[in-house]
Amino acid sequence: MEQEQLATTEYTANEIQVLEGLEAVRRRPGMYIGNTGERGLHQLVFELVDNSIDEALAGYCDYIEVIIGQNGSLTVSDNGRGIPVDIHEKTGLPAVEVALTMLHAGGKFGGNGYKVSGGLHGVGLSVVNALSSWLEIKIKRDNKIYHQEYRRGIKVSELKIIGKSKTNGTSVTFIPDDEIFEDITFKKDIICRRLQELSFLNKGVKIVFKDKRDDTEKVYHHNGGIIDFVKYLNKNKTPLFNKPLYFSGEKNNVQIEVAMQYNDGFNEILLSYANNIHTVEGGSHEAGFKTALTRIINDYARRFNILKENDSNLSGDDIREGLAAVISVKVIEPQFEGQTKTKLGNSEVRGLVDSLMVEKLGSYLDENPKIARKIVDKAINAFRVREAARKARELTRRKNALEITSLPGKLADCTHKDPSLSELFLVEGDSAGGSAKQGRDRRFQAILPLRGKIINVEKARLDKILNNEEIRTIITALGTGIGEDFNIDKARYHKIILMADADVDGSHIRTLLLTFFYRYMKPLIEKGYIYIAQPPLYKMSRGKKVYYLYNDSELERFTKNHEGERWEAQRYKGLGEMNAEQLWDTTMNPETRTLLKVNLENAMEADAIFSILMGDRVQPRREFINQHAHEVRNLDI
Repeated sequence: MEQEQLATTEYTANEIQVLEGLEAVRRRPGMYIGNTGERGLHQLVFELVDNSIDEALAGYCDYIEVIIGQNGSLTVSDNGRGIPVDIHEKTGLPAVEVALTMLHAGGKFGGNGYKVSGGLHGVGLSVVNALSSWLEIKIKRDNKIYHQEYRRGIKVSELKIIGKSKTNGTSVTFIPDDEIFEDITFKKDIICRRLQELSFLNKGVKIVFKDKRDDTEKVYHHNGGIIDFVKYLNKNKTPLFNKPLYFSGEKNNVQIEVAMQYNDGFNEILLSYANNIHTVEGGSHEAGFKTALTRIINDYARRFNILKENDSNLSGDDIREGLAAVISVKVIEPQFEGQTKTKLGNSEVRGLVDSLMVEKLGSYLDENPKIARKIVDKAINAFRVREAARKARELTRRKNALEITSLPGKLADCTHKDPSLSELFLVEGDSAGGSAKQGRDRRFQAILPLRGKIINVEKARLDKILNNEEIRTIITALGTGIGEDFNIDKARYHKIILMADADVDGSHIRTLLLTFFYRYMKPLIEKGYIYIAQPPLYKMSRGKKVYYLYNDSELERFTKNHEGERWEAQRYKGLGEMNAEQLWDTTMNPETRTLLKVNLENAMEADAIFSILMGDRVQPRREFINQHAHEVRNLDI
């Protein structure tokens, strides 16, 4: 696809349009960056990176560098044109100072600065400045290097020339304000995930990440763009054909890119983006892709008599089984909707994506009949299995989920009927299940012991999964249904806690359960309903004194602090070794327990990890374990 061009090649102070001042940002930061926790902190980084990406979209930048300093600062540099430094007509200030101190004063508003942009639409730089205890900016432009410094949004030096430069670009370094944020420590993984994503979505742009705290460096550079993205999504799977399909075009000033490739698995991963923003809730571009794909594949199957006259149409779910796809659109005036403002609302985009798919995918299938036949055959097979799964699903339906309490050794329910106050413990083994039933607070804690082996859903289709007794029991206990019947509003518990031994077998069971929830009940994870219990590994006793330690590092600290004292140490091999009172005190009591909430900040990474750990391919699993085994004592996903 051709690089985005500026509406005008000039980028000067007159392109900066001032709408309002900065006063409210420090008083109500959540309105501008979401919150003052981890997500809001990293949003500051992404606002600066998005500014550099906008320069890349306009065709003026192909190198971005992100550096975490040893002092906790963060620097974002690029080789774009450099923010304008000439005097802004309305304010009499240098344009860069206007961008740093006034909301909605970016080059994204006047209509001539950027044709397409992401980020917070002009509030990014000023918000970062307002929420930093210290910020400095360096601009290379017009053969000079300009510099200015700020403290908590207020300038402490005038813009001045500090040197000469033959190249252009902008570099911003800041330290987040510890009066605003709960924690000002940047997380490498969160930043790197976004940088990797942006490098896929903006082909040819080289993004370098450096962390001076531990001297690590990562380079993200994808000349294949979203084709490389799809290859990454399928890297631990077996594709049905070698090269991902790629279609692009521009219609009515909307740029559209689609890359897709099928694998021999049963799960779909579809990632959609608008102006580089991950549209988690989908929207018009995703809807256009799905309806077009369904119609095109059905039309092809009928034209070539693969689907007979009396056969019903293949559903979208059938056709998207085993599909990895990325849809990226660039829209001049994007409208975002939905609960988290991550749903594209521009209605015209749906028809544009649809028509591009019909034009490009329709031609491709006609020109590549072997690949077309593989896609259709996979969808027909999925249809047949879905029918079998529908029949199997009937077995899991109950008018009342409490019916399963009549099964011996199964659900011991709580007395609360309010799901928001109710917890369900999925407990490994009968012995631990017995202790949990005795030790629980029966008012709000339900116990479901899992006796048999949980099926590996990564290697099985839904009909086989639903024939697994333990899975059926879980579905019935939760009350949500599964697949087409899934309804999160019917969830009988808003805390579902996986409680397994702190050993390899326990880790395996947790991974199997998490894979099941991720593949077939993902909204439970997205809503924050899934937790992992943290049982202790050691009991230290001396007379009547008892301490519980949860990992080896705690044991190490305990041993150092009580050197010379005689303590009896017991290492728990499993939950079953604890009596009811101990299990309550250490793992189940809301006042003393530790729970890990399972979240899906990054769907593509989670999908890759589950594919590695639970899939058929041995080599990626071995590499993953070798790479990560040294990082943690007990490997959990």
